[in-house]
Amino acid sequence: MKVSFDFDGTLEFKNVQDYAKQLLDEGVEVWVVTTRWDENHKHKYPQNATLDDLWEVVDRLGIPRHQVRFTCMEWKHTYLKGTNFVWHLDDNESEFDKARKNQCNVPMVWVEMNGWQEKCEKLLRDAEVN
Repeated sequence: MKVSFDFDGTLEFKNVQDYAKQLLDEGVEVWVVTTRWDENHKHKYPQNATLDDLWEVVDRLGIPRHQVRFTCMEWKHTYLKGTNFVWHLDDNESEFDKARKNQCNVPMVWVEMNGWQEKCEKLLRDAEVN
């Protein structure tokens, strides 16, 4: 099973990192899908001129670097649609609206919602049954 985490506003926080680590320890394949610019384009966005903060977290948690996807400021549904991720955890409500309008098959979970972790766990349990 595969799940996806946004980075900024989501996986950058310790409680979310702890959950990602728990999933990794349980054998769940954890990916990062971020709207950040990739190495070849990061100069376009001075706030993220370095990816050091992202790589520090990814490396510390043990997420393979090839499981990090940069959408280069494109909406995440453009990457997620048609994949077999069980869910994507994010903090950006606009991402949810775009995913819904574009019929993205990956359930989006809002990290700022009470009970987000329980929702993720339920989606994982449901995916095990199917």
